[in-house]
Amino acid sequence: MRRLLLAAAMLGTVSAAHAADMPDLPILRGGITDGLSKTSHNWDGFYVGGNAGYTTDASDFSQSVVGLTNFIFRDSVLQQPTSTWSLMNKTNTQGVNFGGFIGRNWQWYDAILSLEGTYTYFNNLATSTSGSNSLMIVNPAGETRPPGITNNYGVTLTGTAAAQVKDMITLRGRMGWDGGGFMPYMFAGAAVGRMDVSRTVTSNVTLRQDSTVTDAFGNVITVIGATNPVPAQSQTQSQHRTNTFAVGWTAGLGLEYCIWDGLFARVEYEYVRFSPVMNTQVTLNNARLGLGYKF
Repeated sequence: MRRLLLAAAMLGTVSAAHAADMPDLPILRGGITDGLSKTSHNWDGFYVGGNAGYTTDASDFSQSVVGLTNFIFRDSVLQQPTSTWSLMNKTNTQGVNFGGFIGRNWQWYDAILSLEGTYTYFNNLATSTSGSNSLMIVNPAGETRPPGITNNYGVTLTGTAAAQVKDMITLRGRMGWDGGGFMPYMFAGAAVGRMDVSRTVTSNVTLRQDSTVTDAFGNVITVIGATNPVPAQSQTQSQHRTNTFAVGWTAGLGLEYCIWDGLFARVEYEYVRFSPVMNTQVTLNNARLGLGYKF
């Protein structure tokens, strides 16, 4: 047994001496893990590109003719009650878009910040609607009437409205992450759209004055009066603006993929909401595919 232990000790001493003489291989120092680490991509620099995609347009015409009805019924007891009417509905349309972008990336380690300008042209992104509403307005607030008189205003409004978004520019700030050959990003910024907007309303107003009297026997009797037109408030008003500008804001998400050297592809979703133009609110949802080059 003593001989076996002595032989094992001698073998261990020889093995340790042999290991000390071996070359210092990187694999023995954990160097193989460097090959498994992520290779960072250089996204820093100026870039430019073009894109094309699909747009859905949601236009809210519910309050489009309010400005016109306020003008028709100005200085009238009918202005306040008619200003709350929702004469028309929201409508939707779809179309294709084309455009380009130019920007600058600044990269710190895996974080990427960008400032980007875009231009988008919309192909026939137009929508329109019409509607009407009728209501009997009895003794409207603010009216002075003789005792026993009830004024019954019959008001009918008929309107049409249309909007076409022609093109748009945006200035967007982006925040991305270096995923090697991929860069997911999100963005937000300001948008300015160019559009044609029109609206028309026709009002038809009648007045019936009913009187309440008491006869000789103390009975209260209501006498229905004749219905007469009110010409001053029965009219048509129209308004049309061509190439008017609407400001708004934009936000969305995207993903870029480096195809080769500075050439990259991108896919993104963009939401745009413009401020109302002639009481017409337009909202866009854009989906795009693009190709660009980073210098």
